[in-house]
Amino acid sequence: MREFYGQWNLALVNVVFFALFVLCIPWRRKLTSRPASVYVAFVLALFIEMYGFPLTIYILAFLFGYKNPMTEREGHLFLGALPDNLYYPIHFLTEYVTVFASLSLIVLGWWKIYGAEGKLVTGGVYKLVRHPQYTGFLLLTLSMLVSWPTFLTAVMWPILAVLYYRLAIDEEREMEAKFGEKYREYKRRVPMFVPFIRRSGGGPR
Repeated sequence: MREFYGQWNLALVNVVFFALFVLCIPWRRKLTSRPASVYVAFVLALFIEMYGFPLTIYILAFLFGYKNPMTEREGHLFLGALPDNLYYPIHFLTEYVTVFASLSLIVLGWWKIYGAEGKLVTGGVYKLVRHPQYTGFLLLTLSMLVSWPTFLTAVMWPILAVLYYRLAIDEEREMEAKFGEKYREYKRRVPMFVPFIRRSGGGPR
């Protein structure tokens, strides 16, 4: 079997790629730097464990006698235990389809903002959610967490979600101040992060 851990070159390539991706996206607010920093830390923790030092595996082995994995599939704490007819479809969904969809949301969201020249954007991916870029990052990191769960990333993802939610709330206050009723009407029609889900009350969704 192919030795899986200790491939620091793969860890470095993945960390650099996902870090550069977020750094190359122009954001509307300087406050985005805080969740962006947590995102980079999440990616760093994930890929170091995936290809470098498997801290979570060692902890589980010490506590519960978990066997140190030798292959990529055995390294999946959740997915590795699934039968073939479930493992491969879920693996493909979380590591390829979801990642592609997440990156597409981020890029398409930025593209609409870039071409708007300060005007209110309600078309394209903004017809689905009010914050497609944040949705993309949360979906991307959640997919990574499901594919390769670790202690550190399991703790960091809820923090990342809260930071993006608070950032979205702050941005929406500014948008309401700038566009008034036009934005409030858009806000009533379009969900914040999850498409096709309508709120029943008056609070943010």
